[in-house]
Amino acid sequence: MPIGRDHGGVTAAPPTVEGISALTDLLADGGALVLSGAGISTDSGIPDYRGVTGSLRRHTPMTYQTFTRDPRGRHRYWARSFVGWRKIADARPNPGHRSVAALQQAGTVGDVITQNVDGLHQAGGARGVVELHGGLDRTVCLACGDVADRAELDLRLQAVNPRFRPAGHAPDEVNPDGDVELPDAALDGFVMVDCLACGGGPLKPDVVFFGETVPRDRVDHCFGLVDRAASLVVLGSSLTVMSGYRFVIHAAKRGIPVAIVNAGATRGDAKADVRVDAPLGVVLPELARRLAG
Repeated sequence: MPIGRDHGGVTAAPPTVEGISALTDLLADGGALVLSGAGISTDSGIPDYRGVTGSLRRHTPMTYQTFTRDPRGRHRYWARSFVGWRKIADARPNPGHRSVAALQQAGTVGDVITQNVDGLHQAGGARGVVELHGGLDRTVCLACGDVADRAELDLRLQAVNPRFRPAGHAPDEVNPDGDVELPDAALDGFVMVDCLACGGGPLKPDVVFFGETVPRDRVDHCFGLVDRAASLVVLGSSLTVMSGYRFVIHAAKRGIPVAIVNAGATRGDAKADVRVDAPLGVVLPELARRLAG
């Protein structure tokens, strides 16, 4: 019996690591679609928003409204992101990312929808990755729409900020959206640059901020992936925001089995056919060993 919801009036077993067997059975026939969240990247040194390392308890993330309407807020973000980008750029895929890639290669897992913006699934060898919330490795101009390489921007920022070394922050405590906490007093020493393509448009990381809408065509593509999947496997997401949770709702309505692997409760637990409450660094390598050989 799967672990998770009540089935036929029988109470499911507690969500423990023993659920790997139920998860293995569910995925054995292949065709699974992965929906991953920040929890899969914590072992790479990138904190999540709401879990054990949850950054929402320590800071308020940048919102789309503040970034686009408040030049001072935008300047603050880029100063903090200039410092935090090193941590994101240096992050490496962990065994969880590599296990997902191995499961893909074995034909057990198909496409991957990730809510993460760190690019670690791709770096770990996964293919067919849909970045639901975009990627920090790109920038987009708010005036002309030009998309550019974040590494190129970083070189430009280093050139105009050769002595920007703000004190009063913890360099290892990067937030999931790529910035760090800096005192306001440090912001005046930072110089931001504008878009090279149009010569003056303000730049934005090519990510979906809080309060911003995921592009409709991207959402529709993801719904199509759910419709074609044999099962939906959620990895490391609390599903607190509708952005990811809607795909769980969609799968459950269509009778597509849902599995959730997450350390701690999630919003989608009542809709899960298989529920494993354990660290991804434990579950995914074992799952890959069983299914990918």
